[in-house]
Amino acid sequence: MTTIFLKNARIVDGTATEPSDPMGIVIEDGMIRDIGPDVTADTDMVLDLAGLTVMPGLIDCHVHVIATTADLGANAALPSALVAARSSVLMRNMLMRGFTTVRDLGGADRGLQLAVEEGAFLGPRLVICGKALSQTGGHTDYRGPYDNRDVGWYAQSLGAMGRICDGVPEVQRAAREEIKNGAQFVKAMADGGVSSPSDPVGYLVFSVEELRAMVEIAKGFGTYATGHLYTDEAIVRALDCGFECIEHGNLISDATIARVAREGIPVVPTNITYDILASSGARFGLPAESVAKIADVREAGLERLEKMHDAGVLMGYGSDLLGGMQSEQSGEFTLRGRYLPADAVIRSATVDAARVLRMEGQIGTIAPGAHADIIAVEGNPLRDLSLLTQQGAHMPLIMKGGTVVKKTAALR
Repeated sequence: MTTIFLKNARIVDGTATEPSDPMGIVIEDGMIRDIGPDVTADTDMVLDLAGLTVMPGLIDCHVHVIATTADLGANAALPSALVAARSSVLMRNMLMRGFTTVRDLGGADRGLQLAVEEGAFLGPRLVICGKALSQTGGHTDYRGPYDNRDVGWYAQSLGAMGRICDGVPEVQRAAREEIKNGAQFVKAMADGGVSSPSDPVGYLVFSVEELRAMVEIAKGFGTYATGHLYTDEAIVRALDCGFECIEHGNLISDATIARVAREGIPVVPTNITYDILASSGARFGLPAESVAKIADVREAGLERLEKMHDAGVLMGYGSDLLGGMQSEQSGEFTLRGRYLPADAVIRSATVDAARVLRMEGQIGTIAPGAHADIIAVEGNPLRDLSLLTQQGAHMPLIMKGGTVVKKTAALR
């Protein structure tokens, strides 16, 4: 049994506007056993965190760990072994930014998840949907005009973000197969997107019957369906079919904001990706036709943040970056901080993110019974969200599941 004691921990998790009083935290076999101002423990490993801010490990609710280049068509054609090797580097960098759990929205499989769990790859805890469900001519169909080659191989390519399924029977089979293969929820490309060639934003790709079929399969397996969604029409359509989470949501209307707040539907905005794609997408391999779509959703997404916050919508932290742009993963903190209070921004990557992932009490919190995912930050992020950026430069301690993955010499 391994026991670690953290003392003088002033905690920030987004549920208050000031850090807590100094606390003692007892960690036992990777879990938090006890916490409180008078808690102590007799152990050889004691870390004094005086002068630092202590936070739960951060959670990114929308990543693509297999997106090793912004040209996702090219990425899908890469050898799976090469994608896995590059993915291991992307995941390690995520962890070193303080993200101890990430939710992959298309591509990561049970193999990558096991590689992290077994310690072969150093990375965050992975929550996966397997391949996103798409359709001919939809988001993640990267063939473009005049190319009608069969894309059945997408389902077996680690570098492919999604798989193609047309018609209710194919949708049912694909959803069942992804869950059989380890998917923890179902993700559908239920609107057009930026990174693929033949699906304009607002393109109502799946039929209502297909959307309902995947929701039925997900619920039958005890989980939920989430959708890549931009326009209000597509969002309403998905909600009517039983979808229980919205990815992006840039063009959501005021009326639908009120609806999702009332019904408790989470939204995962991913605004940093549009900022970076607009400035650097072409340099990182995003095709020109994709770059041209960015303006359709960029400014609206930022304006909707305040509306959703004011309405009380549950929002998770999401980055959705591709290839070399993934180094900007933490930029969503400062971007949201221009529109929202710092505590709300932090909460989106801690307790609220845990709710989005349906892992309340397990992650995103420093409390008895939770995984010992803990980071220490120099300074107070409630006053300066940029302390959570710069590739973890201001994080002298990063701990995942009770294992110290980063500790600077300054800690004693």
